[in-house]
Amino acid sequence: MIKLFSLKQQKKDGEATPKAGNQKKASAAQLRITKDINELNLPKTCSTEFPDPDDLLNFKLIISPDEGFYRDGKFVFTFKVGPNYPHEPPKVKCETTVYHPNIDMEGNVCLNILREDWKPVLTVNSIVYGLQYLFLEPNPEDPLNKEAAELLQSNRRQFEQNVQKSLRGGYVGSYYFERVLK
Repeated sequence: MIKLFSLKQQKKDGEATPKAGNQKKASAAQLRITKDINELNLPKTCSTEFPDPDDLLNFKLIISPDEGFYRDGKFVFTFKVGPNYPHEPPKVKCETTVYHPNIDMEGNVCLNILREDWKPVLTVNSIVYGLQYLFLEPNPEDPLNKEAAELLQSNRRQFEQNVQKSLRGGYVGSYYFERVLK
């Protein structure tokens, strides 16, 4: 017991003396996200951007599908990694307004591993592939945009026309979409 206390005291005393460079100790979230980013294996249709290279907890993912309904579009997602990562998933939002059953007009994303199916063993790579899969196979069974989901199920051709109209820029119903084609 005494040794433990003396170690704690030494640690406290050590923190009082400035270290070379005066660097802060990295948090568990920072260490894990650094590892995840170093091990990223992005498909050719994805890229990342770090607005602040010193802040790995906030970054962007750009997905440009090369097949499916959303082919040739460019979709930007923001990742905000919280202090409880990897025990809690990052907050992921779609910055690009998109006509999609699993992404609402506010950019919220319905992907199971970002909610109830998240586990600490999952990585940023898992999320990237999950998001990419949403563009290849939209899931009308678990929608955030119910209108798009219903149309995908009832009239696939009209759904595809709405997606194309939204990618080119213009109105689909009462929503205006910016052009996102490459």
